[in-house]
Amino acid sequence: MEEKKIDIQSIIGFILIGGILLWMLYNNTPEETESVNPTTTTEQVEEGDQRSQISNTENNSSPVQSDSTSLADAQRRLGAFGYSETLASAQGGTTTISNDVLELKISNKGGYIEEARLKNFKTYDSLPVHIIKDGNASLNMKFSTTDGRTLNTENLYFEPQLTESNGNQILSMKLKVSENEYLEYRYAMRPGEYMLDFSVRSQGLTGVLNTAETPVLDWKLKGYRHAKSISYENRYTDLIYEYDGGDDDSVSSGDDEDEDISYIAYRQHFFTSILLTDTPFQSSKFEVENLVDDEEVDTVFTKTFASTIPLDLKAGELNYDMNWYYGPNDYKILNDYDRNLDEIIPLGWGIFGWINKYLFIPFFAFLAGVLPSYGLAIIAMTIVVRIVLSPVTYKSYLSQAKMKILRPEINELNEKYKDNAMKKQQETMKLYSKAGASPMSGCLPALMQIPVFYALFQFFPSAFQLRQKSFLWADDLSSYDTIAELPFTIPFYGDHVSLFPILASIAIFIYMMMTTGQNMQAQQQPGMPNMKFLMYLSPIIMLVFFNNYASGLSLYYFTSNLITIGIMLVIKYAIIDEDKIHAKIQENKKKPKKQNKFTKKFQDMMEQAQEQQKNQKR
Repeated sequence: MEEKKIDIQSIIGFILIGGILLWMLYNNTPEETESVNPTTTTEQVEEGDQRSQISNTENNSSPVQSDSTSLADAQRRLGAFGYSETLASAQGGTTTISNDVLELKISNKGGYIEEARLKNFKTYDSLPVHIIKDGNASLNMKFSTTDGRTLNTENLYFEPQLTESNGNQILSMKLKVSENEYLEYRYAMRPGEYMLDFSVRSQGLTGVLNTAETPVLDWKLKGYRHAKSISYENRYTDLIYEYDGGDDDSVSSGDDEDEDISYIAYRQHFFTSILLTDTPFQSSKFEVENLVDDEEVDTVFTKTFASTIPLDLKAGELNYDMNWYYGPNDYKILNDYDRNLDEIIPLGWGIFGWINKYLFIPFFAFLAGVLPSYGLAIIAMTIVVRIVLSPVTYKSYLSQAKMKILRPEINELNEKYKDNAMKKQQETMKLYSKAGASPMSGCLPALMQIPVFYALFQFFPSAFQLRQKSFLWADDLSSYDTIAELPFTIPFYGDHVSLFPILASIAIFIYMMMTTGQNMQAQQQPGMPNMKFLMYLSPIIMLVFFNNYASGLSLYYFTSNLITIGIMLVIKYAIIDEDKIHAKIQENKKKPKKQNKFTKKFQDMMEQAQEQQKNQKR
């Protein structure tokens, strides 16, 4: 019989296999883990974020922890709403709804939007445009219960249920007291829309909510910086609200309070968050805080917005139909909703806003549709505006020509009555009246251009179409152009050099030389402004003030003044004949001139004042 020998290699193999089995058994021992909603169909892992995200859920409200101890503990802390802490949604998570323009992530905790991303836009540094991200916004409802508790929804867990109907995504977020008793936030997103339906309602909470205490909705947001110039962006960042069925007001800094509120908008320069309601809020308090202490320091946020909104209980329940808007400040998009949202865009008040809405916006949209670039559209629009205003320019230049011709006679009167200012003024007015000239006739045409000037001043910084559109050396017509970066910061000027403001300043200087230079001596009368000083001041203001403004605006002023100079040269050398004007003035002086009531009354007042002076001297 063969003697059995010990197989050392087999023993070693069995030991190794046994060790591996023991290791596997040890590592697969069940541990206490967080329960996962078994109805979740898709989980996504975001970059740098390992939290699971619910993309589709079914209505399943069976408590994960069914033992009475856990439920009793939750109810001790939260009362009837302790039930919500026993559901799977109490483990956290988000639900994503999106269309082709907007993506929203709604958190189970608080039931509000955790992230809002605009899909078709980038920031100045090529990052996705987020209106909400990393906790910069919150929506909290503070309410009291009949058992004496004060609860905040931002600390409670809502159960999500995502469905689809006729292409619309509908997300129901329920803060449950029981299976059929809850507070619900309901979101409905339509394809291609920045606006979504949002409703707040309760069911079966008449015995839970304390009707003696009004629920209060607190909505807060810290506006992300999206533009290259923080100071320029901050200038157009405000809280806008509509009240009394159509009136609107704004808060740039500090606080305010009003009644009968139909929408609240946290407007940033080119993007806005809006809460609209079909049932106006009886009252609301608003607060805006500027977060930019030093505009030279690179800043993440612009301003903090906060609104406090009491909600009315009807028969012990809540029922509000509202909307959220997260999108661009595009006039056409906002105006198409027909809810007065176009007032959010700062187009100017009164006639200035009217000119922008009904003339410049549609005309510019037409030009931008037929021309290959927005820069050319600005130039074409400027040409048309200057041609339309050329009769006004003609009237102004004609008045200046008359004043130039009368200058020798005015100088004679100044010398003759240098010791009698009132008599000098009286005789000067007579000369103007006989010659059919007046220094005011040159000012009135200029005043007529102010509505157009101011309307365009408001239009270009607010034109969303110009955002990130390049032209020549400017890479963004909605922001400043840069031809040189400075190693230091010049107060009021900045740390860069923009070329369009330089060109506009040069054009303004030439224009001022042509308009004020020829009448410089005549204008230097007592009480009149120093025109020489103004001639140098205006280009300097343009150079400094517009260095941080939108390059599209500077392009307009440069083109406008260039065209005006050309029109004035044509008027001077091809249309106006100064010899003929002089002959006509001399002819007018010979004719008896019937004074109008104003001139006659003014002259009578001057004569009376002169008579009083003589009496006083006696």
